[in-house]
Amino acid sequence: MSDGAPASPPGAPTPPPGASTPPAGAPTPPPAVAALTDGEWHRLHPATPVLKGGIALVVLLGIVVNNARDWAIELFLPGGRRGGSDEGDPFGYVVDQGWIGFVLLGIVVVIAALVGLFYLSWRMNTFRVTEEIVEVRSGVVFRTNRRARLDRIQGINIQRPLLARVFGAARLEVNQAGDDANVVLAYLRGAAADDLRREILRRASGARRPETTSALAGDDPANRGGAAPVLEGAPGTPPVAHRTGLGGVVEQRAHEFLAPELDPREADPGSVVRIEPGRLIGSVLLSGYTLFIVAAAVAVAISVGVTGEYFLLFAMLPALLGSGGFFVNRISKSLRFSIASTRDGIRIGYGLFSTTNETLPPGRIHSVKVSQPLLWRPFGWWEISINRASRSSANGADGQNNTSILPVGDMADVRRVLEFVLPELVGVAAADADTEEALVAPTEPVTEEALVATSDAVASDPVGAARGFRENAGEHAARTVSIIEQGLTAKGDDGGFTVSPRRAAVLRWFSWRRNGFRSAPGAVLLRTGAVWRRLVVVPLPRIQSVALRQGPLLRRLRLAEVSVHTVQGPITAQIGALDENDALEFFHAAGRDAVGAARADRTHRWLSSVVSDAGAGTAPPAGPSAPVDGSGA
Repeated sequence: MSDGAPASPPGAPTPPPGASTPPAGAPTPPPAVAALTDGEWHRLHPATPVLKGGIALVVLLGIVVNNARDWAIELFLPGGRRGGSDEGDPFGYVVDQGWIGFVLLGIVVVIAALVGLFYLSWRMNTFRVTEEIVEVRSGVVFRTNRRARLDRIQGINIQRPLLARVFGAARLEVNQAGDDANVVLAYLRGAAADDLRREILRRASGARRPETTSALAGDDPANRGGAAPVLEGAPGTPPVAHRTGLGGVVEQRAHEFLAPELDPREADPGSVVRIEPGRLIGSVLLSGYTLFIVAAAVAVAISVGVTGEYFLLFAMLPALLGSGGFFVNRISKSLRFSIASTRDGIRIGYGLFSTTNETLPPGRIHSVKVSQPLLWRPFGWWEISINRASRSSANGADGQNNTSILPVGDMADVRRVLEFVLPELVGVAAADADTEEALVAPTEPVTEEALVATSDAVASDPVGAARGFRENAGEHAARTVSIIEQGLTAKGDDGGFTVSPRRAAVLRWFSWRRNGFRSAPGAVLLRTGAVWRRLVVVPLPRIQSVALRQGPLLRRLRLAEVSVHTVQGPITAQIGALDENDALEFFHAAGRDAVGAARADRTHRWLSSVVSDAGAGTAPPAGPSAPVDGSGA
């Protein structure tokens, strides 16, 4: 067995007989990752015992040494203790009784036992990665075995706590649907964790490796279709340590600390969405928690002025100190925030000293909410959160639940993030109603002659066909921007939304004109709220059920409420006070479209078509149906 990042000297482990080899156009994994994913059992980073439990031991020894230091100083100071012991001083009592040797021996034995236990725990904690699963075995007395199916992965999270970064280690977490279902590899070498994530996602995508292309292509990486060798000093990659020993390690760790969180080769730097520090600080200060603190401070001030009792000020002091820590924690966790579309999926990264980045493969986002608190409205700021099937152990960029993929951003940021998470909606769904209906269910079947004619037209004028596709995509995208803006800010039937009738104002005093829904190819949109605005988008393949409710009051007003059910999370896709006929029509249409979309959904194996395409020597198709760049949702 090897540890979490085996070196790649000559004679490195070779794949077992029958192992697959890279197809043309598919990146070749580095030798270290190829060794880790050969289906054999491997061990974690050698510093894992220190990072997982050794720190507590160091802290405990520090407390003991600190207390012994105080006793030693008092013993040797002029006028200090010369014999006897102070009541309650354990060190003085041990010395007076002549037990110091036994105590030191006991401490050595305990430390040796703990070190041996940590070592044994590390030896027994192994993992393996095959073409189908990621499996981890751990435990000394009570053994634990966890498996994660690659085709059911909901995301991969890599955390680099500050101390782990000192050792060049990282914690890789494979997220699965369900509570306490994740598989954790803690810890791996930092570079190996990034490459291992990429290889796991490639296998999860369904892009398997045929056995024939590598032998025909030869050993040249360019012929194999593999990535070109990384040159020393390439952005985002640790340099080769020219110096050996401690100097080389320090040089490499310094580069890792200063390197950008997102490798520029993973995504175009111009397409990455980031948060400005000023906007981040302003959004935290204008949050609901700030309003609560201000209201409490005003109440305390009024109470002191009326009663003349100042004890409430002292009671308020711990709350103010805790609030300062809360604000610092939220701001520090969101610093260096970035979200981008990479070839492996949607990449979200954040953190200043302790960093976290997560990759969400296509089809793992079950609903999206774009919301705007009241205090953010003058600045045009919005927040985007999601529902997902997994529960990551790491907090999100805002320091809360790991569901916020954009803690704060303007309208331009919202458009770009929605392009990442909902490419089908943003790229296609903003057409007129007739065009949308034709896209969902064409009235005339597509014949073989029509397909042949289209292929001939593309072959005769590929440049013109590409220009036409770009123009259509641009037109659709422009119309989608209008729909998104109208869904966020407009009211009434603007943007094709069906809204509540006037009689619903009894229940929705301010928001009845904004309370509405709209269907689109691939998703349903629910718009609610006049004071706290929000737009909920639910992809059709992710809908699990649709509910229609009508209580006595709603029945009296001829109104109804509709709920779209997805996985449990902070987003509730629900809209009430609709006309009962509109609600019934939405209920039937959403259920019918969801069934059809679920049957056609292939996002859980989003690159499975690459198998046949690679064998034919063609590149996989781009677009929402085959999100090669991982931007599909």
